[in-house]
Amino acid sequence: MNSAQPGRHAVKTTDTAFDIVESLWELETASLGTLAERHGVAKSTVHRHLATLINRGYVVREGDEYRLSLKFLDIGQFTRTREEAYVLAKPKVRELAEKTDERAQFIVEENGRAVYVHMAAGDHAVTTNTYVGKHAPIHASAAGLAILAKMDEATVENVIERHGLPSYTEYTITTRDALYDELEAVRERGYSVNDQGHIRGLRAVGAPVCDRNDEVIGALSISGPTNRMQGEWFDDKLPALLCGSANELELNIAF
Repeated sequence: MNSAQPGRHAVKTTDTAFDIVESLWELETASLGTLAERHGVAKSTVHRHLATLINRGYVVREGDEYRLSLKFLDIGQFTRTREEAYVLAKPKVRELAEKTDERAQFIVEENGRAVYVHMAAGDHAVTTNTYVGKHAPIHASAAGLAILAKMDEATVENVIERHGLPSYTEYTITTRDALYDELEAVRERGYSVNDQGHIRGLRAVGAPVCDRNDEVIGALSISGPTNRMQGEWFDDKLPALLCGSANELELNIAF
């Protein structure tokens, strides 16, 4: 895990280049003028950055519009497979989705945020705004809470100081006391519960995944609509299934 504070000596030109990349990600395509206006820099400056990105194969020009190239796909795939644990988690996510008919995911922590590494949808899974590679608030997801529960207090404090505890629904945990109470409950249960903390109408359960040294690697979670995520299924059967899968994954990672 990596929750280090960002450096104080950022390089402005590098910042500008990544601003352009992230704008193309958000807008899908954009013209030189749009990018210059969006970032408050001269067109000539944006043009130089775009020319460099095109030469390196990261941006494609189509007429007067620019877009990100598929080279980012190569990088994204590498980051998903650089850790053996991430590779081993993929079939477990698929298996959980098939067994529950809901949405399953494997999430890791990076720089104090939750990052979706693998996702799979069962036959009855609802559509959400999540996708592989998405960064999400770690305190507002079941997997994120499961990960935080395995961290020491200093690391949790670092995450809070860096990102705060913003509210997304009326059910989001937004205070230190509430967060620490919930993390203690997660440790006692062995799994986490997120009751509409990020998306209204969606509940989820999560279970941490650790290496042989009991260092947290990530977490598995299963999410679904509140009308199905309730009663014995949500309180007992789903957590048991999830914790069993997490345990199997930990054994695969260790041996």
